[in-house]
Amino acid sequence: MDAAIARMADAMSERGVALRPHAKTHKSIEVGRRQVGAGAVGLTVGTVGEAEVFADGGLDDLFIAYPMVPAGPKAERLREVARRARLRVGIDSVVGAHAVADALGDDRERVSVLVEIDCGGRRTGVAPSDAGPVAAAATHLGLDVIGVFTHGGHGYHGPDARAAAAEDEVRGLTEAAGSLRAAGVEPSVVSAGSTPTAFDSARGAVTEERPGTYVFGDRQQVALGSIAPDAPAAVIAARVVSLNTAARRFVIDAGAKTLTKDVPAYLAGHASIPELGAVVDRVSDYHGVVEVKDGGSLPEIGQVVLAVPNHICPVVDLFATFLVARDGAIIDTWRVDARGRSG
Repeated sequence: MDAAIARMADAMSERGVALRPHAKTHKSIEVGRRQVGAGAVGLTVGTVGEAEVFADGGLDDLFIAYPMVPAGPKAERLREVARRARLRVGIDSVVGAHAVADALGDDRERVSVLVEIDCGGRRTGVAPSDAGPVAAAATHLGLDVIGVFTHGGHGYHGPDARAAAAEDEVRGLTEAAGSLRAAGVEPSVVSAGSTPTAFDSARGAVTEERPGTYVFGDRQQVALGSIAPDAPAAVIAARVVSLNTAARRFVIDAGAKTLTKDVPAYLAGHASIPELGAVVDRVSDYHGVVEVKDGGSLPEIGQVVLAVPNHICPVVDLFATFLVARDGAIIDTWRVDARGRSG
């Protein structure tokens, strides 16, 4: 983990691009402190709840990179966190701009706003050419619009998708920044965000990167070529609870409620167990079933094995603590501070 933090921080520093890691991956104040200590300018979060936790932990330069439409209790919570953090929020509509302005009331000058664009991920965000009108409407409401952001999520579509997605980020953000200028809003922040595309999109008009998964890595990042096969820093310690020698099958106590059911098209199974050269083929709630193939070795009942999940971000949210290891020894326990803060 420390090596991953240093590698990303050094790469962004060399490119003159600000690093604002997405904390949804680790949800940990301790990990966030290490990222900021290595040079990150602040953190990205996905929800008001995550912002509350990190602000309470003293990590108070935060960007909620999500198209905000705060209403009801969330409006009051957004206003409260804005009073104790240097806060940025995302919008992708005039309706969202009105909701943010109404939620903040007289505190709207405390918060900066970025307009989200869709650069090809086909999720949230306006077309790059439409960023200016949204920014102008937000400015008219008294909001401080400072730039544009996007997520190159289509870089996750497969090992050959990264470079094209990074190019889409740069091209889309450049056009969006021009759209803001045409609307009379000067963008000081042009923010890209994706672990697979971070190294390739940190150029041109881009002033900031928001990768998240890089801090731990996972099986998906290995398959995409974002990290080396031996680089994942967070694994699940699972115990073998059942063994069928004749069928060459064993079961671990890590199922869907541990590993999740996130399986991209380019991966087989739900996790790998590198020490056995095995893959968790299928899961039910509390069972992970491994069919041992090609003469692979069978473990013993009670043996602890280390499983690398496909997608570490949702897995972390299922746990209360990390066991922290160095040189093969457990040295500490850290809390997953923002666990469950998805709203």
